[in-house]
Amino acid sequence: MSGARRSLTEDGHKPMTPATDPSTAGREPVARGSGVTLWRQIAQKLEDDILSGRLKPGARLPVEAELAETFGVNRHTLRRALGHIAEQGLIEATAGRGTFVKEPPLRYPIGARTRFSEIVSAGGREPFGRFLGSSVEAACPDVARELAIPEGTPVLRIETAHDADGVPISFGSAWFPHARFRDLDLVYAATGSLTRALATLGIDDYRRRETRVTARPADAREMEILSLAPGRAVLVLERLDVEPSGTPLQWGRSAFAADRVQLVFQP
Repeated sequence: MSGARRSLTEDGHKPMTPATDPSTAGREPVARGSGVTLWRQIAQKLEDDILSGRLKPGARLPVEAELAETFGVNRHTLRRALGHIAEQGLIEATAGRGTFVKEPPLRYPIGARTRFSEIVSAGGREPFGRFLGSSVEAACPDVARELAIPEGTPVLRIETAHDADGVPISFGSAWFPHARFRDLDLVYAATGSLTRALATLGIDDYRRRETRVTARPADAREMEILSLAPGRAVLVLERLDVEPSGTPLQWGRSAFAADRVQLVFQP
């Protein structure tokens, strides 16, 4: 969750290079009158570039107008080709970000020790945690039950989002007993790492006691933060972390972009 993103453009995405730019990847014009529809020819050329590695995972495609000009077709024909390879799971288009070659799903082990930054780094990607806000609120029945505190006890809620190589992976909230973790949000905002923030407060270790997973369509806020198209699914993880003594430390609920992670449950 820490550190600046490396080898990324200013908007947080992998830069295009001549080897990964479709306009310079040995492109040949589509063949009219060949008996194969233009959109299928375009789809096949892009698929070949992706599967051969000329277009790397995470690479952003040029905008539609540029691609249409490159292939010498109208935008309707181009969109049909892009829609086809999107259905194959090779590219992903998201509002406000563009169209990207899809990364393989992030292998996300869930066990006694679950740390986002360690998991993402182990997968060869750059982790990044974003502090979105915090508040002190009265514990609702769910939070009170999970943290083993009386209902209405003040709790600190921290809202965060997490990326891997600039691609949004998860968004959610975690609740902590406020009396004990009064300044945790300030330290997290400064460090971008929950593990380091807890360490400054004397919590050097904690363990996952329980993880519960459900699936549903993304809501409006999740679509915005995770850059998801309408109708896309999220995996909702509810988690309880405890100190070595067994004392509840945090209860959280996070939405993961369902097709960007592969959850692996470990003993």
